[in-house]
Amino acid sequence: MNRIDTVFAELNKRKKKALITFTTAGDPTLVATERIVKAMVRAGADIVELGIPYSDPIAEGPVIQAANIRALKNQIRIRDIMRTAAAIRKQVQAPLLFLLYYNCILQYGPEHFFEECAHACINGLIIPDLPFEEQEELKTLSRKHDIIVISMVTPISNTRIGKIVKNARGFIYCVSSLGVTGVRSKFSTDFRAFMDSIRKQTALPRAIGFGISTPDHARTLKQYCEGIIVGSAIVKLIGQAGSQAEAIKNVSVFVRSMRKALDEK
Repeated sequence: MNRIDTVFAELNKRKKKALITFTTAGDPTLVATERIVKAMVRAGADIVELGIPYSDPIAEGPVIQAANIRALKNQIRIRDIMRTAAAIRKQVQAPLLFLLYYNCILQYGPEHFFEECAHACINGLIIPDLPFEEQEELKTLSRKHDIIVISMVTPISNTRIGKIVKNARGFIYCVSSLGVTGVRSKFSTDFRAFMDSIRKQTALPRAIGFGISTPDHARTLKQYCEGIIVGSAIVKLIGQAGSQAEAIKNVSVFVRSMRKALDEK
């Protein structure tokens, strides 16, 4: 069983929600990324996404775009991130996912990329720009290497939800609202209807992401799903920190507050 499935099964038994956190690999450095991931897991993160820096991250808002730029200035390469992920795996048991863009996989070579991910003990991939029609090759590699390609559903996917989730694994990434990632003050989506429409098509856990940035968001949204995804708020703290130590401290405090909000009855 993939670690992602194991974590959701264990959380379900304990009637807890998954806290999925994100950081951009190499921002500010890969050494810092390793320490930040460990700190997030200690603070209560159940699953961690590592963003692979890309020059044209179309799904990302200004906060994560800036983090991508900072990491790329450090000349971070995918093979360096693979080594960092392997080092992290030796120290944490939480599932590790890469969030990256399809062109990164094509340039690396899909077969080679999945082989390297398997060696680094990566458990899943989130590929925001992966066309539905081009998923089959990656799904084949996904099954071969037991690396789950996470399916994403948006509020306007209603007519395609059945197709999108038909062969999905792990969990369903439920995009909270249209547009790019980033901190939001409020949401206009009818989450009950959105989540119910997904549940009618699959029994997989549903995790809501895009714009979730406060404990109040977590408290409000946890009733509709099995997991919450937090990215931009964490990346913003890292970008604002004056030192690596400050970044780790601030991220730890924030993740702990999100964990507490999810665990409240």
